[in-house]
Amino acid sequence: MGREDQGADAERYTVIPRTLIFLFRGDEVLLLKGSPQKRLWANRYNGIGGHLERGEGALDAARRELKEETGLDATLLRLCGTVLIDAGAEHGICLLVYWGEAANGEPQESEEGELNWVHLAELIHLPLVEDLYQLIPAVLRSRETQIPFSARYWYDEQNQLRVEISG
Repeated sequence: MGREDQGADAERYTVIPRTLIFLFRGDEVLLLKGSPQKRLWANRYNGIGGHLERGEGALDAARRELKEETGLDATLLRLCGTVLIDAGAEHGICLLVYWGEAANGEPQESEEGELNWVHLAELIHLPLVEDLYQLIPAVLRSRETQIPFSARYWYDEQNQLRVEISG
């Protein structure tokens, strides 16, 4: 099969690949509290992640983003789920979600925001990015069972995010 047989043309729905990593240390997860100046998710907690670069594999991108944003390496990094996000445009987002175990060391501060180890029991009391209240439990289930989840996000008529997670 040649490149032209892949069906990657302008008529098809395309997605932009991104990674999202949840790094664990015992009963704690490393979250990034977005800086107050950020356009998106200012003062909200999120996982670590970013875009894949052309020619880069998803796992390599997750490792790179983790290192760039925290200065940390993971002793283990596993794909635990995928999220397809329909943003209502011709391009959507394909979010590749990973969980990992932290290697030794403390995270280095980033211009992205403040890095915090958060006890899992405290998560419900924090201002998380809106989908994390459903996404983190799916990550924890996958971490226990080793079964990946699949999710889709879309926006309703009132521009409210809707989340559907399977698995």
